[in-house]
Amino acid sequence: MRRFLSSVVAVALLAPFAALAEDKAAKTDKTERVDNTGKKKPTKKDAEEIGNRDVDGKVNFYSIEKEIGLGKQLAQDIERQAKIVDDPVIAEYVNRVGQNLVRNSDAKVPFTIKVIDSEDVNAFALPGGFFFVNSGLILRAENEAELAGVMAHEIAHVAARHGTRQATRGQIANYATIPLIFMGGWAGFGIRQAASILIPVGFLHFSRGFEKEADDLGLQYLYKSGYDPTAFVDFFEKLQTMEKKKPGTMAKVFSTHPPTDDRIGNAQGHIQRYLEAKPEYVLDTSEFGQVKARLAAMKARVKPVEQDPNRPRLSRRPGSGTIDPEGKGDEKGKTTDEDERPTLKRRPN
Repeated sequence: MRRFLSSVVAVALLAPFAALAEDKAAKTDKTERVDNTGKKKPTKKDAEEIGNRDVDGKVNFYSIEKEIGLGKQLAQDIERQAKIVDDPVIAEYVNRVGQNLVRNSDAKVPFTIKVIDSEDVNAFALPGGFFFVNSGLILRAENEAELAGVMAHEIAHVAARHGTRQATRGQIANYATIPLIFMGGWAGFGIRQAASILIPVGFLHFSRGFEKEADDLGLQYLYKSGYDPTAFVDFFEKLQTMEKKKPGTMAKVFSTHPPTDDRIGNAQGHIQRYLEAKPEYVLDTSEFGQVKARLAAMKARVKPVEQDPNRPRLSRRPGSGTIDPEGKGDEKGKTTDEDERPTLKRRPN
């Protein structure tokens, strides 16, 4: 028993240093490494090797299977609390944009992508590939590349397994005080209210190293998918300007890793150093405009309208039908159910 406790203490003492070393390695600018066989291994900076490199870190207590199970459980909790946009056109489009980015990423898990009816400018991905995009993000983006840029950043968090890597660090530091962490899952970390959805604390506060890594990887995924990577930077700058003019514009979740000047500068530097310019990029599509308009119209229809109790009201005798100025009634001269609303017609002079 003493030997076991000694081992636990040793892990608790040494693992944080391993985690720090991992963060330090993520920040290095080396473009190649050598494995045990002497062969060069692609690194996180080599966008041409996306899908053939390891970006998911070294220290992680969670298996891929456990990570997927954890994400599924959290996703179910979120769907019970949030209103999911079930419009087939909107849902299919956002899923298709996301799946294209996933195919051009280092992710090793399948993704389930859904749209949440929320005005907050935000998107977030849970462990195991469960991904939610707020309708507010779609409406605020000016083109498809901006939407894809934010989605690529979140996909990068999943590909690099930041959620469970961060959870592992917390478990290491508190191993002696949380002996049942594997049984209790994220309940050991607690949850907090954000944008009317309960989200685990671990997904709100990624380390600076993890956020930079997600920025770099997300830019690469955006680039590999054919989009203009500068769209991601443009959107960040736009949000930063909006937040300065009107604090609180960004969602609470998104504001935990705000688009600071340093992050914008690092993203611009990564594009210049590692992403060779292409003759043409995808910036926008007509489909994005159509989906955005459809979403705006949908939200306008469901928006409650304040009724003035003193406003004049029209009434008609039962069975009298409605006035049909355009002659759209049925063969009996009565209007159909679709035109059942009362209509005013001005008397000619």
